[in-house]
Amino acid sequence: MRAGLRLGGWSIGIRTPYQFVGVANISEGKRPMYQQEQSHDVAGRGLGVATFVIALARFIVVLDGTIMIVALPSIQNSLHITLSNLNWVINSYALTFGGLMLVAGRAGDRYGRKSVFRVGLVLFGAASLAGGLATDGATLIACRAVQGIGAALATPGALSLLVSTFPEGRARSKALGLYGAATALAAVLGLLAGGVLTTYVGWRWVLFVNVPIVLAILLGVGRLVEPALERIRIDIPGALAGTLGVGALIFGVNRVGEHGWSDAIVTACLAGAVVLLILFVIAQRTSPAPMIPREVLTDPGRVGANVVTFIQSAGMFTTYFFLTLYMQDVLGYSALRTGLMYLPFAVGSGLGAGGIGPRLLSRLPERAALSAGLLVAAAGTGWLCLLTPDSSIFTVLIPASVVTGAGIGIVATTATSIGVRGIDSSEAGIGSAMLTAGGQVGGALGLAVLATVAATTTRHAAAGGHTMREALTTGYLAGFAIAVGLYLLCVLITFLTVRPATAARAAAG
Repeated sequence: MRAGLRLGGWSIGIRTPYQFVGVANISEGKRPMYQQEQSHDVAGRGLGVATFVIALARFIVVLDGTIMIVALPSIQNSLHITLSNLNWVINSYALTFGGLMLVAGRAGDRYGRKSVFRVGLVLFGAASLAGGLATDGATLIACRAVQGIGAALATPGALSLLVSTFPEGRARSKALGLYGAATALAAVLGLLAGGVLTTYVGWRWVLFVNVPIVLAILLGVGRLVEPALERIRIDIPGALAGTLGVGALIFGVNRVGEHGWSDAIVTACLAGAVVLLILFVIAQRTSPAPMIPREVLTDPGRVGANVVTFIQSAGMFTTYFFLTLYMQDVLGYSALRTGLMYLPFAVGSGLGAGGIGPRLLSRLPERAALSAGLLVAAAGTGWLCLLTPDSSIFTVLIPASVVTGAGIGIVATTATSIGVRGIDSSEAGIGSAMLTAGGQVGGALGLAVLATVAATTTRHAAAGGHTMREALTTGYLAGFAIAVGLYLLCVLITFLTVRPATAARAAAG
C-alpha cells in the first residue's frame, strides 16, 4: 500500500520505515551512515512517512497557540470566566510551553526522543479532551497548562528526530521545508479554524479537533527510527534556573498587557527572571554537563539563527495581533470573516515555507536565503503600513498578506535549517528546543512591548481629534512599522553571523 502527499511541489511517498544509523556532524567532517541493505526507493518512502509525522506534530502544537483566540468570547459566555482571567486561557499554554522547552529538549536527549515525543503527544491529546469537556474556567485553564507541557515535550522531539533522520543537504532541506510550512501555516490557519469551528459546531471543538490528529500521529511514531543515544546527564541546577527564569519572564510579559509595566508583580517577575537567567548562564559555564552544550554555540551561524528567530517572532506575532484587531475593531468583521481573511496569509506562508524557502537554500548561500525571506517579510509588513480605515482589501490587505506570509514562511524554513545544521545527533533535542523557546519568548515579549506602543499611539491620536477608527489604525500602523524595523535588524544580524563558507560546507554534506 502506498499513500502520497504533495506540498510545495514536493511529492512524498509513504510505505515502509527507513533505518538510519547516524547523523552528519559537519564540524567534525563526519558523514551520515545508512544500512547498506536499504534500497534508495525504500529510503525515500521511509523518509516520507517520517516527514509527515513530524510535520503534523509541529502543526498541531503551533495551531493551538492561535486557534483559541477567536473562540475566547464564546468561551467567556459559556463558562462565565471573568475578563481578568480570560487571557489565561491563552497565556497558561504559552507559559508552560515556553518555560519548559529547554528541559524538555534535554529530557529527549537523555531518555530517548521517541519516548519523550510520545509522552508529550499523549499529554497534549488528553488535556485537549479534558479541556473540551471543562465545565468551569479554572478547569479549562489548568487543561491548557497541561497542553503546554505536552507541547513542550513533543516539539523538541519532533525537530530533533527530523535532524537525526535526514542527512544534511537536499533531503533535509526538503524536510525542513515541510516542517517550516507546518509552522507558518499553523499559526495562520489556527485563526481560520477557530472562527469556523466556533461559528458552526461550538468552541469545544477547537479542543476536540486535536484528539484524532494526535491519534494519527501516535500511529505513525513507530515508523520513526532514532540512533542510539548516550546517557547524557541532566544539569538539575541549570534546568531549574533556566525553566523558572523563562517562566518568570513569560509570566511577567503576559501580565503587562493588563496591568502595565509599573505593576509590582510585573516588576518582581522581570527582576526574578533576570537573576535566574544570570544564574543559568553561570551554571552553563561551570557545569560538567550543561543544559546547552558548548558545542551547540560554537557556530556563529547557529547563534545568529536563534537570535533572528527570537527577534522576527516579535514582528510576526505583532503582525497577526494587530491585523486581527484592525479587521474586527476598524473594519467591523465578524470572527468568521476575520479567520477567512487569513487565507491569503496562509497561501503566502505555504508557498514561502514549502516551495520557495527550500529552493533558495539549495541555490543560494544560507545567509542570502535567510536575508531574502526577511526582506520579503519586511516589504509585506511595510505594505500593511498603507492601511487606512477605508482601505480596499484588494489593494492593500490581501496582497500585503500574501507577501508577508511568503516572507515569514521562507524565514521559518531557512532559520530552522541554519539553527540545527551540523549539530551532533546527541545534542539535536536541545538545539531544536533553543529555536522554539526563542520563538515563544520573543513573540510574547515583542507583543507586550509593541502592544504598549500601539496603545500609547492610539491615545495620542484620539486626543489630537482623530475618530476612534482613525486613532486605532494609527496605533496598529505604529506596530507594523516597528515590525518592519525588526525584520531589517535581523538582516543585519544574519550578515554578521551566518558565514558564506558554511553554506558551501552544508551543500557538500
